[in-house]
Amino acid sequence: MKLVVALLLAVSFSLPSSTASPLVLHVTGVDTIGMTVSDMDRAVDFYTGALTFEKVSDVEMSGRAYELMTGVFGARARVVRLRLGDESIELTEYLTPKGRAFPADLRPNDRAFQHIAIIVSDMDTAYERLRQRHVEHASTGPQRLPDWNPNAGGITAFYFRDPDRHFLEILQFPGRKGLEKWHRVDRLFLGLDHTAIVVNDTDETLKLYRDALGMRVAGTSENYDTEQEHLNNVFGARLRITTLRAATGPGVELLEYLAPRDGRARPADARANDLLHWQTDLIAAGPLPAGAVELPAREIGFAHALLVSDPDGHALRIRDAGSER
Repeated sequence: MKLVVALLLAVSFSLPSSTASPLVLHVTGVDTIGMTVSDMDRAVDFYTGALTFEKVSDVEMSGRAYELMTGVFGARARVVRLRLGDESIELTEYLTPKGRAFPADLRPNDRAFQHIAIIVSDMDTAYERLRQRHVEHASTGPQRLPDWNPNAGGITAFYFRDPDRHFLEILQFPGRKGLEKWHRVDRLFLGLDHTAIVVNDTDETLKLYRDALGMRVAGTSENYDTEQEHLNNVFGARLRITTLRAATGPGVELLEYLAPRDGRARPADARANDLLHWQTDLIAAGPLPAGAVELPAREIGFAHALLVSDPDGHALRIRDAGSER
């Protein structure tokens, strides 16, 4: 089904809101989850060494089309795609211009928060491996969610930081929960189940992801109690959690903090070369509408894309189906 989406384009350096135009999209899947890093070699060493991702591609991007796609004038970037299981992440280091460091005071209930959930087959072993790498804790330790919660009970999870202080999560599903592939035991780190984003209003956000983009609601939960507080490291945390999925790829999990309600908005001047930046790739069938940038080559796996924002400022890169990498 084709859907009309009213989004603010972010494909030029200073596009005023009055130029927002409707996009006709048929989103078929979620592809890479991307983040901006400060030192590519260090980031690749961490993700391949600590988390056993495998490098798929390593390219350098520049030129007018890439400037327009990222919204960063003068952009020259090294882009590395890494795969874990069936899913991939995309790391981007801006060689020029350098963006801002990750905000030291970003809290897990701020609306700029985003993470990826990496599924593990054994939480104790995975946690010990991360301890050996001296990762920065974001949770107090692995937390097993209580059995009184029918949709989340028995899930064990732990938040930590990568070298640029992006939030990451490892998560183990109990036998009765999660996709079948998450119960393999032949390796420790299995793949990406979802990316999670903090939102101000779930119902408003669903108008985009569910009603306009056609993603389906795959699960809901309301999480609270001491385990959830210590997982998120937010005192009094009570969350409305909604998981959405497309036909293929990882899910998008909406985290609305019912309490506390003091989460801050995403900085209005955040840009793709700032370390705060994440982006979620959505694959659209057929040609993209006006505003999409045509790239001169397929070094990063596709030829047409545009960058847009959801209601809380989380970046979505709408792209063509491209080629398998």
